[in-house]
Amino acid sequence: MSSREIAELTGKRHDNVKRTIDTLVGDRVISSPQIEEYPASVGRPGKHYLIGKRDSFVVVAQLSPEFTARLVDRWQELEEQAAPRIPADYAEALQLAADQARENSRLLGVIQLQAPKVAAIRRLAAAEGAICITDAAKQLQITPSKLFTWLQANRWIFHRGSSTRWVAYQPRITAGFMVHKVTQLKPDAETGADRAAYQPLITPKGLACLAEKNIGASL
Repeated sequence: MSSREIAELTGKRHDNVKRTIDTLVGDRVISSPQIEEYPASVGRPGKHYLIGKRDSFVVVAQLSPEFTARLVDRWQELEEQAAPRIPADYAEALQLAADQARENSRLLGVIQLQAPKVAAIRRLAAAEGAICITDAAKQLQITPSKLFTWLQANRWIFHRGSSTRWVAYQPRITAGFMVHKVTQLKPDAETGADRAAYQPLITPKGLACLAEKNIGASL
């Protein structure tokens, strides 16, 4: 139990409760409590003490003896929350078993529903060779235009400068989701410099990642 809870139970200011605890610790009446931070509504996080059951009775008795009964009730609530639920009779045990059976059946249904999707994703991840974005769209059963739109919006591909060619973002390449296919072009007619074209391809790992995202449902 925290010193803030004790303050609420007794109607005392939290700083007064902490001061009482410090005094009792100094007099060696109670053990030194654990200090823990808690988020404050404004400003920096506050600090409260964590008090054991025996010491909390001593603190409340020091602050407000008339609130000891309320403290007993609060400890009983905390202990009931922490204790596992035990059926009171045979009928309740049957009801708990039926509830658990329904939950198990629901979870089994979810697993069976997801099984084909999981198997498909595993097949995609195990495939060999990278494919172009158009072919990837066919594998994902969406239109190429939708896949291009999604890849651009989610920073998988982009246009470099005024070029109309797509280029893969480096983080996607580093992650193993995409690669570039390099095609050698004819040398520049004016300068004779070598030229090359880059085509972004999606790897099996990238395809599996896209399948998990269920892109068709998000567009």
